[in-house]
Amino acid sequence: MRLDELKQRILALLEVSAWPQMVRLVERAVRDEPQSIWEHPAVACRAVGGSAEAALPGAAAIVCSLLSIHLVDDILDEDPRGDYREVGEGPAANLALAFQAAAHRLLENASPNPETRAALHSRLARMALATAYGQSLDVQGASNEEEYWRVVETKAPPLFAAALGIGALLGGASDVTAEQLERLGGHLGLFSQISDDLVDALQVPARPDWRRPFNNLPLLYALTVEHPERDRFLQLFERLDQPGALSEAQAILLRCGAVSYCAFRLAEISRQARAVFAGIPLDDPEPLERLLDHFLTPLDELLATMGFAGSPSGEPN
Repeated sequence: MRLDELKQRILALLEVSAWPQMVRLVERAVRDEPQSIWEHPAVACRAVGGSAEAALPGAAAIVCSLLSIHLVDDILDEDPRGDYREVGEGPAANLALAFQAAAHRLLENASPNPETRAALHSRLARMALATAYGQSLDVQGASNEEEYWRVVETKAPPLFAAALGIGALLGGASDVTAEQLERLGGHLGLFSQISDDLVDALQVPARPDWRRPFNNLPLLYALTVEHPERDRFLQLFERLDQPGALSEAQAILLRCGAVSYCAFRLAEISRQARAVFAGIPLDDPEPLERLLDHFLTPLDELLATMGFAGSPSGEPN
């Protein structure tokens, strides 16, 4: 996908081009990265027989949606790296609204077929509402694993689903095929969310997830599942600012089975995604297969990149 053309589609909107903060965020967001989510519409479009060019409006809409989500999510998470720290919470929320509206503007002339255009707007709106609801649940926090899954299934999965579904429609796919690709996107979003949880739990210094541990799968596991070091983990959790506390707590995550449990769940989602992919009629499955390979990395490689080794085993109560 041509990055310059993607950026220019967004910056061609009059209000965006006249708004320096929006321009800066677009310039920063659209860069050459392997398998960025804004590339997913082109992948789906090509897989159903369309072209990357036809998917450009969908890719631009996903960029704007992603920027909107990140602006709000950083405020809700009180992320010290969030843009709201620089521009203020109110202006950041206003920018998020602007990007959400820009996403719909970018789909206005995406297809000559009015039914397709209506379906594109419907999917984008459905994604935005589901994600906002998920962010609300995330702020409330989970108290057990059942509530955790309820939260994460409404966070990343809707955006991933919309990216593939919109791309499929722009490629001329039927509603049935688009819905199948949306299901696949949901699995990829869930896989991405759990992977992020694992990385966030093991990063140094402590990420914001440690302030809301029930919204992070490995931390939730270590806090709620009976294991020999649970009391010690609880003690460390209360004083993570002390020297050595974070590294010891992270070592417990490995020993207590939290990391292995995440690997088990990732393997389960991987199998489900592969099964959905196998059942979708595609003109050219190769682009989508490459996308799957990017996400569904063998679990031993995934853990090795974080300096751990282990095998999936066990489930929490």
